[in-house]
Amino acid sequence: MQATTLTTTISGRVGRLTLDRPDKLNPLSTRCLDELAAAAAWFDAQPDVRVVIVSGAGRAFSAGADLRGFTEPGDRPPRAGADAGRVMVEAIEGMKAVTIAAVHGHCIGGAILLAMACDLRIAARSTNFSIPEVDLGIPLTWGGIPRMVREIGPAFTRDLVLSCRAFTASDAHALGVLSRVVDDESLVEEVDALAESLAAKSTYTLRATLDAVDEATEALVPTTGAWSDADLFVVAMQDGESRDVAARYLADRGR
Repeated sequence: MQATTLTTTISGRVGRLTLDRPDKLNPLSTRCLDELAAAAAWFDAQPDVRVVIVSGAGRAFSAGADLRGFTEPGDRPPRAGADAGRVMVEAIEGMKAVTIAAVHGHCIGGAILLAMACDLRIAARSTNFSIPEVDLGIPLTWGGIPRMVREIGPAFTRDLVLSCRAFTASDAHALGVLSRVVDDESLVEEVDALAESLAAKSTYTLRATLDAVDEATEALVPTTGAWSDADLFVVAMQDGESRDVAARYLADRGR
């Protein structure tokens, strides 16, 4: 698959989808979101692939959404750009292969939703997490709220999303965001071993299990209303108070 923001490789029954703009900490631009969705479809067309590892090159999994890509003039309406994240999350979540997020360094905002779209999530112990959207004057979109509510509950969803506070890999594991936390130097080895173990199982039983879990989670907290999240984003980008809040936040950080 040809892409400019990520790489895709296959070795036997295991595929790798790697965010590959390490100099920028792998931002989720609209182009990256489109390419992630396209990569999901590409892997679905590879009949021998049973497991796909999703990771980030360099010092971070991903620094999250690149807001400039949503606000600068482009070749499509603002709402279409704002909806690209939802499309990406649903594409990754619906992949035929078992997906494993290998998380390290920084995992910020929309990057957490990318990881949560994966079936299993393993993080290095030193990984830093945060959801700064409200500080940036925008709501958490891409279907993030219902997905977080069904994974960690409404109380912790309110806390993490409204406070925008940083949290550790141990915190994320305790809340249920992560499947496992491993020592930094063991991340690649642990993820590779899990991938090979899963790839040795039958495709039918892997898919049947994932379908049953997906059906149960969707029944608990449906995400069918996430299509309207793009409208919330577009309104926030036009709201004066929200933009003032974002400007102060960025100024405080010298940006």
